[in-house]
Amino acid sequence: MKNLFTVALTLFASIIFAQKANYQLSSHILDVSKGVPVSGVHIKLEKYNEQNKTWNLVDEKITDKNGRITDFLNSERSNIGIYKLIYFTNDYFKKNNVESFYPFIEVVFQIKDEKHYHVPITLSAFGYATYRGN
Repeated sequence: MKNLFTVALTLFASIIFAQKANYQLSSHILDVSKGVPVSGVHIKLEKYNEQNKTWNLVDEKITDKNGRITDFLNSERSNIGIYKLIYFTNDYFKKNNVESFYPFIEVVFQIKDEKHYHVPITLSAFGYATYRGN
C-alpha cells in the first residue's frame, strides 16, 4: 500500500511539473526616482524578419505588481533572432501626474543561443537605462 501511494504521488508530481513551461525571455521595470517596481505597463515583443526587413508581433503583456513579465518566448522552440521590446511608459507617468520625456521605450537585442535573457529597465521621467540581466 505504501509503495502504491509513493508511485501515485510521484506520478502526480511528474504530471504537474511537466506541464509548467519554461520561458527564455523576461523583463522588469523599476522607477528609480521612487525606488519602486512599475506595474501595469503594456509591453509589446516583436521579432525582426531579416528577409523582408519588417517587425512582426510575437506577444503583448502587462507588468505584474512587481513590475515583471517572466513568460516571454517559450523555451520549447528555438527563439534565435533579433527582437524588440516596446515599453509603453506614457500611461504610467500620466497616471502619476508626472511630466515625462519618453512616451515609450524601444529596446532591440539579439538572442544567439538557448540561454535565458533578462532585459530590465531602470526608469525615471527624463531618462532610462537597460542592460542584459540574468
